[in-house]
Amino acid sequence: MDVTVKAPNNNICAAISLPASKSISNRVAILNALSPAPQPLYNLSDSDDTAVMLDALRTDCETVDLRAAGTAMRFLTAYFASRPGRRTLTGTDRMRNRPIRVLVDALRTLGAKIDYLEKEGYPPLRITGRDLNGGEVTLDGGVSSQYVSALLMIAPATMRGIRLHLTGALISEPYLRLTIALMRQFGVAVEEEGQTFTVRPQTVRPIPFTVEADWSAASYWYEIAALSQTPVEIELIGLLPDSLQGDSAIASLFRSFGVQTDFTSEGRVRLTRRAVSLPSRFDYDCVRIPDMAQTLAVTCAMLRIPFRLSGLQSLRIKETDRLKALQTELGKLGVVLTEHDGKILEWDGSRCEAQPKPVIATYDDHRMAMAFAPVALCREEGIRIANPEVVSKSYPRFWDDLQTAGFQITP
Repeated sequence: MDVTVKAPNNNICAAISLPASKSISNRVAILNALSPAPQPLYNLSDSDDTAVMLDALRTDCETVDLRAAGTAMRFLTAYFASRPGRRTLTGTDRMRNRPIRVLVDALRTLGAKIDYLEKEGYPPLRITGRDLNGGEVTLDGGVSSQYVSALLMIAPATMRGIRLHLTGALISEPYLRLTIALMRQFGVAVEEEGQTFTVRPQTVRPIPFTVEADWSAASYWYEIAALSQTPVEIELIGLLPDSLQGDSAIASLFRSFGVQTDFTSEGRVRLTRRAVSLPSRFDYDCVRIPDMAQTLAVTCAMLRIPFRLSGLQSLRIKETDRLKALQTELGKLGVVLTEHDGKILEWDGSRCEAQPKPVIATYDDHRMAMAFAPVALCREEGIRIANPEVVSKSYPRFWDDLQTAGFQITP
């Protein structure tokens, strides 16, 4: 089913309870499971990805279908490799084409027994879990930070601990920092020396934990505030000013687009518009926050701001090839993007003839749906979004929250 999204008839004034952070939820689920006496976890994400993670940790079934949950596939590959028992991890067609060789090779170095059941280097995997020796591992810093996080989180449960060396520039470093910060909250000592991380054998301390709201989800409300052609006052509930999440950088980035962020005494974030001169060009290296690329690209395109987004090399292996998807879907709106070296998207202002009635394809990618929905604010006829249900991967209430803010959502 497709939906048409139309802009509110009045000024946007709404209070939105954001979903809990999926990134934090998935990490604390693993750390809690590794502790000797798991404690209650509060305000966990209600996303599909976290539900898949929790179900996998609870089930006794040998075959576990992780569907499209890439984080779960990586974290659970390491987790089950370090726990006694046999598991087969599988997923969607897209999941079976997302590479995992780097992580599997690293785990084998530590003593894991993992076999590929179909294509070498890709899920599905058969994992025969056992006590891992641990030891030294060297990875290119340009690999997915989820590989690094997966290894660090199981390190306390190995017999010798893990000494992990990262070479070259790190991508998505805030996610690595998030993992280390959470490990320390669970009582795990992580030693750092440059790009070498050492975690010795130790007990993961069981603690109750409450998950903060998701800054990634907040980014779409920043986009709405930036694109709205009428006054806005949006209150976002549950965000922390000193958040562990790298995507909190969106607050400072959107100042360039006239969005003012104020943290209230009630623990809310208030978004308003202020008069600013929009930049003549927007250049940003997204290597630390690659999940914000779609939000930034669509915002700039709709505000007619030429842009250059770099550091996007990880977007090829996300839920879809996000570089190609952005080129295709913004092309339907008359925006001609250029890709360079598989890691840069650029728009110099070039345009083509827009489709008269575009339908934005979402490619089973939640962020495509949510990044393009605010385009409704720039088109009198609104925007049509295909397969809107994909938002359940991270923000199941997204369409309901848009309606709360006055948007019209119709089949």
